[in-house]
Amino acid sequence: MSDTTAALAMRGVRKTFEAENAPVRALRGVDLSVQRGEFVALMGPSGCGKSTLLNLVAGLDIPDEGEITVAGEAVTGRSEDELARMRRRHIGLVFQFFNLLESMTVLENVALPAVIAGRRRKMAETRAADLLDLLGIGDKAGAVPGVLSGGQRQRLAIARALANEPTLLLADEPTGALDSEGGEEVIELLSRLHRSGQTIVLVTHDAGVAAAAGRVVRMRDGRIVTPEPEPQPGGRDHAVITAG
Repeated sequence: MSDTTAALAMRGVRKTFEAENAPVRALRGVDLSVQRGEFVALMGPSGCGKSTLLNLVAGLDIPDEGEITVAGEAVTGRSEDELARMRRRHIGLVFQFFNLLESMTVLENVALPAVIAGRRRKMAETRAADLLDLLGIGDKAGAVPGVLSGGQRQRLAIARALANEPTLLLADEPTGALDSEGGEEVIELLSRLHRSGQTIVLVTHDAGVAAAAGRVVRMRDGRIVTPEPEPQPGGRDHAVITAG
């Protein structure tokens, strides 16, 4: 079946949503492998299935057909509790609109996933402080998210996503709500994380953002538009898959 050594493997994945007028075939038989250490950007027009793909990988939705593994562990065929444990162990999620807890401090936002996963609070907060320093917002640890700039809020969201040292960092349009300066900061940060060995799958419609990745996969109408090349772990060759 799937490559058990890959960070992510998808085979024959299909997903249809029931809409008011007619079913929407969001994914139509997707095969995709991402090797450990890769930085892959998914590109394509709105409605092509990019965000649906990320939600299925994260276990936030369930495919109609096909198989998905993350770090060799099956995502498909699991209970909600099992999926939650898998997410805590292997998945970090970064969203376009941050999804921060405004009543908590910056430090508490980052520490929370580790506390939920069962780590002692002191250990979780030490890890959170280290991440905030790494991402350049350590001086904001005691502040609330509302006082941060857009770029700083997304850095905070990325720090939170890294709290449990995930196998796979999934980022859905992470620069979409930012101005150009904030967007550049976030992409440089993701590039730095990639250079340190973090595996990243990024959804974007922006070719400039996608250029930071080592591989660009183009989607159209629920499909990857050409077969995959041989994966290059940790590659920085900016290979682009285009429709033939």
